[in-house]
Amino acid sequence: MTMYEKTFPNKRFKLTLEFLKKHVSTSETIFDFGVPNPFSKIMEENGYKVKNTKGEDLDNDHTALQTEEYTVFTAFEIFEHLLNPYTILQNVKCDKLLISIPLRLWFSPAYRSKTDMWDRHYHEFEDWQLDWLLEKTGWKITDRLQFTHPVKKLGLRPLLRYFTPRYYIVVAEKIK
Repeated sequence: MTMYEKTFPNKRFKLTLEFLKKHVSTSETIFDFGVPNPFSKIMEENGYKVKNTKGEDLDNDHTALQTEEYTVFTAFEIFEHLLNPYTILQNVKCDKLLISIPLRLWFSPAYRSKTDMWDRHYHEFEDWQLDWLLEKTGWKITDRLQFTHPVKKLGLRPLLRYFTPRYYIVVAEKIK
């Protein structure tokens, strides 16, 4: 939980939970891609059964995708960290997924932590890129939402964050 020590993303978590509740029943089992995190805890507190990965290198190790039992795959703000989300999507074994990503901001460089090699964005997605990735891997988007993420700072970039969408969330079904 230290990653959100000073900047807990209340708006993002609220909107993500509303979107999840709209599309996923608490009777379904969620495989949340990534290690346990504050949002997986929120899902559990709201009655969802959630399984997470164990910290393995998700670009190279897809074992959990194939061995876990789940009816819904979720990946909230993780695809931008992966080198190859294409193979992840090909290995998802359920028929429904929810994915959210931070959108590429034209006025801000790609995020890169100087101290944590796992906390870097390899992909800075635009909405159409995620749509295309899902289409190419056999998924059909059934609902989507974009929203802003204002920050309480002064300056041009903080002002642009008030009306430039920062997050994109989709629900998709596997095409049969």
